[in-house]
Amino acid sequence: MHAMKIKEAGADRLFTIVNYCVLTLVMLIVLYPLVYVVSASFSSSSAVLSGRVWLWPVEPTLDGYRAVFKNTMVVRGFMNTIFYTVAGTGINLLFTVLAAYPLSRVDFRGRNMFMLLFVFTMMFSGGLIPTYLLVKDLGMIDTVWSMLIPGALSVWNVIIMRTYFQTTIPGELLEASQLDGCSDFRFLLRIVLPLSGPILAVIALFYAVGHWNQYFNAMIFLKRAELYPLQLILRDILVQNEINIDMLGDAKTAAARQGLRELLKYSLIVVTSVPLLVVYPFVQKFFVKGVMIGSLKG
Repeated sequence: MHAMKIKEAGADRLFTIVNYCVLTLVMLIVLYPLVYVVSASFSSSSAVLSGRVWLWPVEPTLDGYRAVFKNTMVVRGFMNTIFYTVAGTGINLLFTVLAAYPLSRVDFRGRNMFMLLFVFTMMFSGGLIPTYLLVKDLGMIDTVWSMLIPGALSVWNVIIMRTYFQTTIPGELLEASQLDGCSDFRFLLRIVLPLSGPILAVIALFYAVGHWNQYFNAMIFLKRAELYPLQLILRDILVQNEINIDMLGDAKTAAARQGLRELLKYSLIVVTSVPLLVVYPFVQKFFVKGVMIGSLKG
């Protein structure tokens, strides 16, 4: 029996070592592209073009970031993206709460039918062309509303928030508030929402990341460049290589301008990623509690 326990302990130790090795390898595979992009954004254009950047910045410089913030198109796109993210997340949370809370109430008649209709939209949709025609008929083409209204509600997030309300807000609390003459809206605003900070933070981050990375709707619905979000501008630079060289600064030669263009790509990737990386640590503590509680029951 003693020998068997020693053998099992050795197998467990080997399993732990293998796990650490595999996870370390995966971490390096994921981390290296990020390190490379950051290093390239701080390196000189000649070092980037010649392929001398491998791990650390070569000939460190801030030319790429100066070019980013001198480019009026990039600055405008950055401001547009901030507006779409803040306004869109606010609209998303409003509609999600207003949909999830009634569906969490056992005394809401027909909630199963409404839930079935919500779930049906997750499986079947009209498609791109009907969606475009609907947005066009509503007069939202080439307006900021086309970036905010079509994606105003995520059924998956409604299900998560509804389940959170069901498992976190006790029915006795509702009964006590009703005995004191509290209305449904007051109960929602004064009691439910203050007790739902974790799930609100998690859902808000989900929506914010979606808005921050959104470019497809802008590509379909927007025509004016002054309404473009930052991701669409970044896509044009990375995929189509479209950028006005005259806006990048005082480069003296075509080669220097080409190098600055390549450097701008890496700097833009960093600029577009940093805001979310800064916000994430502040809501990370809510993820385990918010998502796990919100996914206990369907």
